[in-house]
Amino acid sequence: MLGVLSGGGLERRIPRTMSSQHPDNASVPAWANGEVIAGEAEVREAYEAYSTYGCEEVMWDAEGKDIDPHVLRKLLSSYPDFFKERLIGRDIFLTFRIPNPYIEEAERKVFLEALQSIPRHNDVGRAFYGDDHGPCMFEVILPFTTSHIDLVRVKEAYKRAVVEPIEKMVDFRGHILREMVGDVLPKDIEVIPLIEDFESLVSVSSFLQKYIELLSPKYLRVFIARSDPALMYGFIPATVIAKIALSECSAIENRMGIPIYPIIGSGCLPFRGHNSPSNVERFVEEYVGVWTVTVQSGFKYDYKISEAAEAVSRLNKALPKGRAPPLEEDIKELAISATLKLSQHYRECLELVAQTVSQLSTIVPPRRSRKLHIGLFSYSRQYQGVPLPRAIPFTALFYTLGLPPEIIGLRGLRALSEEEYDVVRELHRNMLHDLNFVGGFLCWENLSMLAEGGEALIRLLGSDFVERFIPRYMEDVAVAEEMLGIRTGARTLSERKYTNTAENFLISLLEGDLQEARSELVRGGRLRKSLG
Repeated sequence: MLGVLSGGGLERRIPRTMSSQHPDNASVPAWANGEVIAGEAEVREAYEAYSTYGCEEVMWDAEGKDIDPHVLRKLLSSYPDFFKERLIGRDIFLTFRIPNPYIEEAERKVFLEALQSIPRHNDVGRAFYGDDHGPCMFEVILPFTTSHIDLVRVKEAYKRAVVEPIEKMVDFRGHILREMVGDVLPKDIEVIPLIEDFESLVSVSSFLQKYIELLSPKYLRVFIARSDPALMYGFIPATVIAKIALSECSAIENRMGIPIYPIIGSGCLPFRGHNSPSNVERFVEEYVGVWTVTVQSGFKYDYKISEAAEAVSRLNKALPKGRAPPLEEDIKELAISATLKLSQHYRECLELVAQTVSQLSTIVPPRRSRKLHIGLFSYSRQYQGVPLPRAIPFTALFYTLGLPPEIIGLRGLRALSEEEYDVVRELHRNMLHDLNFVGGFLCWENLSMLAEGGEALIRLLGSDFVERFIPRYMEDVAVAEEMLGIRTGARTLSERKYTNTAENFLISLLEGDLQEARSELVRGGRLRKSLG
C-alpha cells in the first residue's frame, strides 16, 4: 500500500474498499433486526464490513439519516480484540459523510455536530490505543461539491468552530476551555469532495488546481459519483463522465505534483456502476485509475458471504490498475459532445416517467432509516419540477417492470458522429458486455402489454409513460439489437424465472395489490442480486 502523510502527520494507507450504507440490498443480513438496518445494527454492520468482508474503510453516513453519534466508542468497546489487531486510523478507516449545509438546509446543525464529534471520537481512540496513536478520524466526505470554496469552507468551519474555541477564556481569571475539556485533535481535517453534477465532473481539474494552489495539501482523495449521474444523465453518459473525471484527476496530478487518489461510488447493477462480486475484473478494467471503490449493501448481502468477501479481497489486491490516461483536448471535447447528445435523449424520457416513478417508489422497501432530504439535485432530486426518487428505487422499479434502465436513451447513439461514437466505445470499454448482461432482464411480455396500452395501464402509469415513453423505449431496444447486436429477453432458466416475476409485478400493480407487488419486487431483486 502506498503511504502518504495524513491530516494527523502520520504515514497512512489509502484504502481500496469503502463499505457504504447505500440501501440497494434485496436481502437483509441475519443479524439485522427487521427489514430496515438502523441503530445498533449499523454499528454491527461496520464491524462486519471490516472483519467478515475485509473492507478497509467504512463510510459513516451523517447525511439525511439518523445515525449513532458514538459509533467509534461502541465499535471499540464491543469488539476490542479485533480493533487492537486492526488499528482504526492506521490499518482501517472510519470516514464521515457529512451533509452539505448549503444544499440540505434542514441538516445544517448536523453538519456542525459531525465536525464537533471528530475530536470526541479521537479522544475515545486515544483512550483505547494510547496517547501515541494518531487520530482515528481525520477525513470527511462533502456531497455535491462544485467548487474549491466548498472545501475551504469546511476546513475553516472545523478550525473556527471546533479547534479555536478551546483557547477561549471561560472566566475572569484566565481559565481557558482547553483546561476543562482537553485538547482538540486533529487540528485540521482533510475534506474529500464528492462530485456529482456534469459540469463539475468534466472540469474537476479546474477547481482542484485552485484548491491545491490555495492550501497546498499533501494529497487529495476525490470521490466521483457514478449512481446519481446515471439517474440524471443516463447509463452511457454516466460512465463516460466518470472516465473524463478520472482523466482530469490524472492531469491535475501531473500538472501540480500532488498525489490524487480517486474514489468511485458504484452499485452492483450496470446502471449504477456494475461493481459486483461477479464482475470485479471487468470493473477494475473499466475504471482504470480508481484507488477506492464503494462496497454497497447489495454487494454484501445479496451474494453469499464467502463470495462477497472473496470479491472484496480481489478488489483490495487489484486496485488501482494504473493511472487513467489524461485525455487530449479534442478527445475530451468529442466525449462531452457525445455525452450531451445521449443525455438529451435520456432526459426526454426522464421527463415523461418522473411523476409515475416518484409515485411508485413507495413500493420499494427502504432498507435504511432516512430522514427527508431537502434541497437540490442529490437531495430532493427534482427534474422539470417533479420530485424524483433516489437512484436505487428508480433502478429497482424499472428492472422489476422488465425495462432495464440502461437501455433508456440508446436511440441517441444514432445522433453521434463517427468520431463521437468511436470515443464513446473507447472510453466505455464494457458497454456491450454490460448491455448484454441487462438484455436478459428485459421482459418482452410486459413491454408488449405496455405497448398495447389501454385504460387500465394509463390509470396506473399515466398517459406520458404509456403513450409517449414506451414508444421511445421500444426504439431504444431496437437500437440495442440492430446497431449494437444486443440480445434481449430471457435466454436462461433463471432469466425465465425473472420474467415471471416481472409479469407478476405488473399484474399485481394492475390489480391494486401493492403488498404482492412489493413481494415480487423484492423477489426480482434477489434474482438479479441487487434491489436497484
